[in-house]
Amino acid sequence: MKSMECATSAPTYSARNSHKPINFYCHAPEAKSVQLAGDFNQWTPVAMQQRPDGWWYLPLEVTHGHHQYRFLVDGRPALDPHATGTGQDDANEAVSIIAVS
Repeated sequence: MKSMECATSAPTYSARNSHKPINFYCHAPEAKSVQLAGDFNQWTPVAMQQRPDGWWYLPLEVTHGHHQYRFLVDGRPALDPHATGTGQDDANEAVSIIAVS
């Protein structure tokens, strides 16, 4: 009888590695620019798109967990009044918090 050895190499499931589409919205009808920065993009500001109704939006794929972020409205930090909560970042500055599951 022949000897056989079998193995599978399936990735282990982890919610930490799963991504979920999240739409971020900021109401700033008078703003010239709105950006989003957070721990999910290494705090690199990303330009949001303006809609005719004064809302700015940005769809992003975000990993499972709690994330810190803030809007930059014409370069000034702004919290999200619709966030899951608020907290402080490593520099002790106010941030919005979102829970992604």
